[in-house]
Amino acid sequence: MAFEQITTEVADGILTITLNRPERLNAWTATMGRELIEAFDQADADDEVRAIIMTGAGRGYCAGADLASGGETFDYRARAAEASLLSETGGEVPRDNGGQFTLRIFASTKPVIGAINGPAVGVGATMTLPMDVRLAADDARMGFVFARRGIVPEACSSWFLPRVVGISRAMEWVSTGRVFSAQEGLDAGLLRSLHSADELIPAARALAREIADNAAPVSVALARQMMWRMLGAEHPMVAHRADSRGMLARGQSADAAEGITAFLQKRPAHFPDRVSDGLPDIFPGWQEPRFQ
Repeated sequence: MAFEQITTEVADGILTITLNRPERLNAWTATMGRELIEAFDQADADDEVRAIIMTGAGRGYCAGADLASGGETFDYRARAAEASLLSETGGEVPRDNGGQFTLRIFASTKPVIGAINGPAVGVGATMTLPMDVRLAADDARMGFVFARRGIVPEACSSWFLPRVVGISRAMEWVSTGRVFSAQEGLDAGLLRSLHSADELIPAARALAREIADNAAPVSVALARQMMWRMLGAEHPMVAHRADSRGMLARGQSADAAEGITAFLQKRPAHFPDRVSDGLPDIFPGWQEPRFQ
């Protein structure tokens, strides 16, 4: 599928998604949101994709929402083009499309690496929070600037951000709305590492390659769900139940036999199981909450 505002490329088991509006610093639009969700749908269905890298074209990652509509940018009722959003929810509350995308990342069966190559503010910052690992250019800057625009944090960031950096740092960033350096993001644990501009994508690809070359795809998909879902669990027993079901299902799998045999024979493993064949249900009763 050809996209208008993003590009996608699969090479050596790694899908690279690039936000592609460089003339606008890759500012977010509803079209970009829809295309990103479609790209993740395609990635989940493609067993050749073992890891995903997200980055931006040009000198920015994402400058936040496109403000071309001026003061009506976030007023859905004032924008005829968004009228369909109202009808989708009975005329009450249109869904935040940044949140629809972060929920899609949350549900991904493939690990996601953010390669933040430049300014990432507003939704440009919040969209990175459900990514599993975030790397950044050493001159990148980030900001949760919503309070300075008269709105509130979106894209489910009130759930993700405190879990990534803690409530104190999260509240400092969102209440001041200031833009901060990549070094501050690194110090707070928001970022994994900083790189020069020409080393950022190679570093992200090296990490993706380590996953793609060595890990069983089904095991990675299950581990990703376990880690993220347990952030909201009320007791470690919830994790223990999921762990036990996972070990029971995977312990009998062809992947487990191959992984152990390859280790004993001191050779690379060739895992036969595929994510597209379905994952064992280690979270019985789990349902995504409905939007109301």
